[in-house]
Parts: sequence; C-alpha cells; structure tokens
Amino acid sequence: MDFGVTSKLWEYGINNRTSAMTEKNIDGSFAEIAAAKAAGQKNIAGMSFKDMWQTRFPGAYYHTMDAYKIPQGTWERYDFPHEQFFNDNVDESVLDWKPTGAEPKLTDKSVQSRIDTTLGKKAIVVPPALEEKMKNDPALAQKVMAKVERFIVNDEATLPPGRIYSCVVILDENGEIAHAAGSSGGGNIVGPTEAEQRQFEAEQAAKKKRHEKYAKLNEESALKRKMLEQETDRRYFKGSIAKQAAFKAYEKNIMEL
Repeated sequence: MDFGVTSKLWEYGINNRTSAMTEKNIDGSFAEIAAAKAAGQKNIAGMSFKDMWQTRFPGAYYHTMDAYKIPQGTWERYDFPHEQFFNDNVDESVLDWKPTGAEPKLTDKSVQSRIDTTLGKKAIVVPPALEEKMKNDPALAQKVMAKVERFIVNDEATLPPGRIYSCVVILDENGEIAHAAGSSGGGNIVGPTEAEQRQFEAEQAAKKKRHEKYAKLNEESALKRKMLEQETDRRYFKGSIAKQAAFKAYEKNIMEL
C-alpha cells in the first residue's frame, strides 16, 4: 500500500508556519458546520469541546492525557505506536514509550500494517488542564476547535483526489498543536509506463557511470597529491642533509684557521 502526507509521510512536527496557517479564518468554518449538524439538539455555545470535535468529525476518537509531553524525536519515529490513539481506550504507558532498536523504514511491513489500521480515522488528545480551561471558557473551546479543524482541512487538501486520510492531533495546555501525525492510502495509484521506466533506468545507469568516473578521478587526484607530498618530503630531506654537510664543513674550516 502507498502512503503519503505532508512532510515526512507519516509524521511531522508543528512549526510556526502551521501556527500562522491555523490562526487564519478560525471562526467561520467550524461554527457554520457544527451549528448545522447540531441544529435542534443544542446550541454550539453550550457544547463541550468533545462534543464539538465529534460533531465535526463523527466517529473521531477523543482522549484526555498529557501526550504533548512526548518528546518530538520519539513522536516522529516510524515505530512509535501512533495507532493506539485510534481506539476507544489508550494505555497511558504510551506516554513513556521508548524505542528498543533502530528505527524501521516507512516501507517496513510492520509500519505499513499499523498505518493501514488507522486509515479513515481521526483522533485528538487533550491535556486535562486544557479540558478544564475550555469547560470554563466556551470561547476558548470554539477557538481551539476552529484551529484544529483548519489544520486538518488544509492538510487533507494537499492529498490527491480519492485518498483515504487519517490523523491524530495532540494539543498542549494552551490549546496549541504540539504534535500531529497523518497518513493516507488507497485511491487510484498509477505506476510508471514502460517508457517512463526505461527512461528512469537509463538515468540511473548514467548517474552510476558519472559517479564511477568521478570516483576514479578523485582516486587519481588523491594518488597524485600523495606522490607530490612524498616528493616534497624527499627534497626537503635532501636539502636538510646538504645544509648539515655544508655547516659541518664550515665549522671545520673555522677550526683549522
């Protein structure tokens, strides 16, 4: 299966560019969609953040824990168990997860198998402190929800049509996106044509030939430098011997006077 999302395909850190992006138009999209879906049930102003999230993304998972404390380097590994967040219950041991070996490649079967289980799903993890803040400040809850929605919508929009998208968003205590991981799969994936494959192989062969040529030139250049250094050392040594002989002859002549 082929997977792909913004940045490193499976995971990406959230930087200033993302923050700037999510701060734009944060009050329109969610308010309209959530209000429409919640019509006849409850006013959006009275909805909890969890209700907002699951109204906007039906079936999405909601968890409360301090996952933002997971180190970025750990979060970005392909063997980090991101898939645990796409379940009704998450074992808090995931917060202390540590790698036990070298990081596998994205193409590793175990990595692809875990990603496959998340396709089409969404999850969010909210710190208890932030959840409490949003309970007491509905405006903050709406602002955070709009920010998260904008991030997800913009990220999913970068994918080719027909791809199945999934993501997990981790919030910090201030309602900012601390971590996020996304994946995509499915859709119509077309491989290269026979002509394109031949061209690719020819280009690779040409690159290999150039590399071998440059490697040979570098080897010859290194050999020439070594020979030049040896010749310089030899001349210096001979010059030093000649100088010593001349000095000794001079001393002898002085003593004979």
